[in-house]
Amino acid sequence: MRALVSVSDKTGLVDFVKGLRELGWEIIATGGTQKLLEANSIPTIGISEVTGFPEILDGRVKTLHPKVHGGILARRDLQSHMQTLKEQEIETIDLVCVNLYPFRQTISKEGVSFEDAIENIDIGGPSMVRSSAKNFRDVTVVCDPADYPTVLSELKANGSTSLQTRLRLSAKAYTHTAEYDMCIAGYMREKAGLGEKLFLEYDLRQPLRYGENPHQSAKFYSQMEPCPYSVAFAEQLQGKELSYNNIQDANAALCVVRDFEEPFCVALKHMNPCGAAIAPTIEEAWQKAYEADKVSIYGGIVALNRELTEEIALAMKPIFLEIVIAPSFSPKALEVLSTKKNLRLLKVDMSRSDAPVMQYVGVCGGLLAQHLDTAVETLNGDMCVTAVKPSQAQMSDLQFAWKIVKHIKSNAIVVVKDGHTVGVGAGQTNRVGSAEIALKQAHEAGFTSGLVLGSDGFLPFDDTVSLAADNGVDAIVQPGGSIRDNDAIAMADKRGLTMLFTGVRHFKH
Repeated sequence: MRALVSVSDKTGLVDFVKGLRELGWEIIATGGTQKLLEANSIPTIGISEVTGFPEILDGRVKTLHPKVHGGILARRDLQSHMQTLKEQEIETIDLVCVNLYPFRQTISKEGVSFEDAIENIDIGGPSMVRSSAKNFRDVTVVCDPADYPTVLSELKANGSTSLQTRLRLSAKAYTHTAEYDMCIAGYMREKAGLGEKLFLEYDLRQPLRYGENPHQSAKFYSQMEPCPYSVAFAEQLQGKELSYNNIQDANAALCVVRDFEEPFCVALKHMNPCGAAIAPTIEEAWQKAYEADKVSIYGGIVALNRELTEEIALAMKPIFLEIVIAPSFSPKALEVLSTKKNLRLLKVDMSRSDAPVMQYVGVCGGLLAQHLDTAVETLNGDMCVTAVKPSQAQMSDLQFAWKIVKHIKSNAIVVVKDGHTVGVGAGQTNRVGSAEIALKQAHEAGFTSGLVLGSDGFLPFDDTVSLAADNGVDAIVQPGGSIRDNDAIAMADKRGLTMLFTGVRHFKH
């Protein structure tokens, strides 16, 4: 029996090949793989001894030869194939252990040249992998070092791998080459300025019990490379398995948190903030966010951008929450919350990054792709379009309202007082309806004056301005841009409000 070994990732290789040798296998090896094996006293047959031809072109051509691919591809059950091998003096190759040049790792290096990337495009490796994967009925193909123990175990027990194992390894091999080719294609198309194809690569993170509803099946996939503010790469410290809806809500919460650098806490329900606050300390931010809406937080999610302390854990303990998210949890906080066995605690990397984040949304028969809305505008006095100018305190609340309203389903209205939300109107079919809901919440919570209102889109008529003035709002922030902006400005001036136009909208559909 013969095995051909040629790998870039040499993890576990020496022990694997030693195991093959102990079972009486001959080992064919190439280049650096041969050097490693022989340095560990494992005898090998050089690839040139098999082909009768030297490696040429700086190693670009070494395994592309009939004596390699004939030995791999020949069907052992066809007499004509075996007769051809005999006539051409080709020996069968029964196991191929190959993984490919590190193209992905190469292009991930800062400052890598195009020439270096090109030289890390493997040619012979994918050809051998595909040949052996195609002939899986007779050949075992191994691309993943994690499969070495299974292969050795079956060879020791039965003298060969099972057909089912070879089929599974064949599928993994084709996945290996597909991922490799997709990475190369994406890189080359970017260099060539071609954008009409989208290549996505995600790994299964976990199957889910069901989707949005119990009759819908669902799975959760993650991208290859970890990134901050990601539920896909969160560390779950305790609690039940995440559901489809949990994951959606947690993702929405993290999108809100990433916009704040000061101590911040948000409570979220059905992907909409129901309470949010900034404060000098994270404990104060939690308390203000909780008091913003003590009803809606029930069964919701809480996310903080500072370590969750024992004080916050004790305050949270009596409340029914689905998930708590933080960059870290103090040991005492974990001890307090450990009694709530079903409560999911997620530790999430919240390190700052300027790297653009892509967002994908499936539609029937298609896919929408856009950059995640991470834009945060800094408000200033020049944005004021009314006679009354904002005070420093109002400007602070206007800035907070503007950051929060972008994360509320459109049509979105948020009402703010002293650095925390007091009313949220989300997802209504008209903006006045959202404003009525938000203002009603604020009044029911006892906030009736000195309020700030934020709108994710422009106010097309003066009715929302008038309603706001009637209900204790002194300052408004909105994008502007309506053909009837002057009506809204005139009403604000008439009612003595200050109003800012940001020039940017933040719809969330």
